[in-house]
Amino acid sequence: MSDKIAFTLKQKQLMSLFKHGNLKRINILEGSVRSGKTWISLVLWAFWVATQPKEHLYMMCAKSLQTLKRNCLEILQSMVGKKNFTYSLSKKEGVLFGRKILLEGVNDARAENKIRGTTLAGAYCDELTLFSEDFFSMLLSRLSVKGAKLIGTTNPDNPTHWLKKEYIDNKHKLDMLTMQFLIDDNTFLDPEYVKNLKKEFTGVFYDRFIFGLWVAAEGAIYRYFSENKSEFIVDDFNPKEIMYAVIGVDFGGNKSAHAFTCVGFTRGYKKVVVLDEYYKKGSDVSSPTALENNFVDFVKRCQERYKIADVFCDSAEVLLIKGFKIAIQKARLPINIRNARKMRTTRRIGLITRLQSSNRFFVNKKCVKLIEALETAVWSDKVMADERLDNGTTNIDSLDALEYAVEQFERELLVMEV
Repeated sequence: MSDKIAFTLKQKQLMSLFKHGNLKRINILEGSVRSGKTWISLVLWAFWVATQPKEHLYMMCAKSLQTLKRNCLEILQSMVGKKNFTYSLSKKEGVLFGRKILLEGVNDARAENKIRGTTLAGAYCDELTLFSEDFFSMLLSRLSVKGAKLIGTTNPDNPTHWLKKEYIDNKHKLDMLTMQFLIDDNTFLDPEYVKNLKKEFTGVFYDRFIFGLWVAAEGAIYRYFSENKSEFIVDDFNPKEIMYAVIGVDFGGNKSAHAFTCVGFTRGYKKVVVLDEYYKKGSDVSSPTALENNFVDFVKRCQERYKIADVFCDSAEVLLIKGFKIAIQKARLPINIRNARKMRTTRRIGLITRLQSSNRFFVNKKCVKLIEALETAVWSDKVMADERLDNGTTNIDSLDALEYAVEQFERELLVMEV
């Protein structure tokens, strides 16, 4: 690693703590997006690991191995070079300065069992609020080598989140260091970029991802959309401008609705346009066959105007998806039926609100059910964590169908940010 690394003032403060031996057992960097916390946490991790005994085991973990690779491993390798850091996701192992690094994803209930019995000298954690408390507690118990340390990063979440309540709020009782990083601390960012990025967040997402605050999600979810509806609703959209489109599907029961949403993307993913919709209460659909026929008709209608190759369905309804596949084959329609990615709801909501705030999201005026759903969606005040109200009083089925269509292209859409 080069000894001529440029640091922001906040990053210098953190590295000074390391230099003078003032790190704690638990070290958490939290705050806003693009604040430089992930980059400096990896610099810190690399320097710290290089000073530790080679005979011990170390670990790096994130929500999934792919997330770990994208957010951390690729960056770490570019920092120190392939000579000093190599890794294999299939083996779930890496070697950093001659030290063995275990790699782990923590995206299911079995994550805690993955590290039982392991003795660790250090751990790196990416986006800690996405971890379960059980896994984090187990990980701390595995850090049993003398002088073992945990280095982690996170964006703020609900103030009732276990990480905030049990650890950050009690850091004075623990061997723990927290340091807040804000976007304005990152003086290497172009001021125009920072200005534009701040415009992309509204409401609770602005408070958390720009101000770095642990605040609760309350009230209307898509307030910016509701207050500026005329900017988002279009009479029609020229099919020639649509690069291609996809369909999102949410299945309903007797108390909810079946919803199909056709979403188009312009060239370069610059705009997201809701082009067409289907919405019918589950109790109003006489049989699975009737639903399949409605789906085939919807696909035909959309394919007459747009290039559509993929459908993303709620993966919970295996039998209904199977029926859709058979119906599509019988109709000889060239389209793939796939399971939706189903990211956590707050992440899906965050993606849609960013598109709206940056004026990249539009809805055809004929999609009245989705427009109504966006206007009436609210956060639930009955739960401790962030959840969209789902008690039958609002239409979340159209929202789910929209999100299933859009979430698949999260990376491409966010790369296009200016």
